[in-house]
Amino acid sequence: MDHTHIAKVFDGGATEVGRPYFVMEYVPGVSITEYCDLHRLTVRERLELIIPLCQAVQHAHQKGVIHRDLKPSNILVADQDGGAIPKIIDFGIAKATGLRLTEKSLHTQRGQVIGTPAYMSPEQAEMSGLDVDTRTDIYSLGVILYELLTGALPFLPKDLEGLAALLTLRETEPPTPSTRFGTLGNRQQRIAECRRTDPRSLMRNLKGDLDWITMKAMEKDRSRRYETASELAVDIGRYLNGQTVLARAPSTGYRVKKFVRRHTAGVAFASVLLLLLVGFAVAMSVQAARIARERDRANLEAATAQQVSDFIVDLFAVSDPNQARGNEITAREILDKGAEEIEEGLEDQPQVRGRLMEVMGRVYLGLGIY
Repeated sequence: MDHTHIAKVFDGGATEVGRPYFVMEYVPGVSITEYCDLHRLTVRERLELIIPLCQAVQHAHQKGVIHRDLKPSNILVADQDGGAIPKIIDFGIAKATGLRLTEKSLHTQRGQVIGTPAYMSPEQAEMSGLDVDTRTDIYSLGVILYELLTGALPFLPKDLEGLAALLTLRETEPPTPSTRFGTLGNRQQRIAECRRTDPRSLMRNLKGDLDWITMKAMEKDRSRRYETASELAVDIGRYLNGQTVLARAPSTGYRVKKFVRRHTAGVAFASVLLLLLVGFAVAMSVQAARIARERDRANLEAATAQQVSDFIVDLFAVSDPNQARGNEITAREILDKGAEEIEEGLEDQPQVRGRLMEVMGRVYLGLGIY
């Protein structure tokens, strides 16, 4: 393996008494958890430190090697060229996936548990001889991420002692990072300060995407974990860039929220513009409706006036000699005939009918016919 974030092995051999040894690169650093707390790295800075670690694990997997004991003490971080450089060490219980690690292949006896329980995958804790694959390292990366975020391990120390550890790893679902952090009581303040924030803000930061990413990496069913360390690194990168993460099936609302966060200024401008357009459209609609009402009222007034005029003309047509046939027609008869026609002929036109009744009433009043 030849990777910036994996400690190099320069030589190997055996002493005169037959004891094997490796000559490895010296890493002048401390464990990743100690380094993060010592330098009070923020949640974002811790996530940025996990990404190259994932890439290093991916490199080992591509070379056919599973670490099987990834934990903070096997990941040393040193300051180099003004930046933090994590390096994976101790491939002492590494497993070859498709080729021999040594001239004589190393085998793990059935039923023998190898690894550190706090960071061990459920399948690695199985005593049934179930073969482990690269996804066991994905689980360990998830536990390391969990600890870097919350300052605590998924399970209590008492649950990881003796045979209870195997049962816990296989059967018990760990709480989400945000839930675990909520149970830490007085420790919350110190943990938050090591991340340069306060407990409430840290809790809010953990909820949602970081819960989903961490729990997907730590799925008990390995088929539901990230397939590769690269996928985990990519999803962390998506979170840091404000994009939708792949750890959950995003809803439309979730996608919209993420888009708004990534393009706050543009969305704000578009929202203001949209509000202006909506306001203008509403104003125009109100104005158009008002104009339409005025026009309809004017048309109705004109039609009513025309009908009143036509009615009056028709009413006095009864005095035409051709219709009267020589009979003398009184004003009372003309009015009575008009009143009768109003009652019978304008039932479907109440406004016209009302106008004519008013006119007829005034004429009757003028004639003293009450």
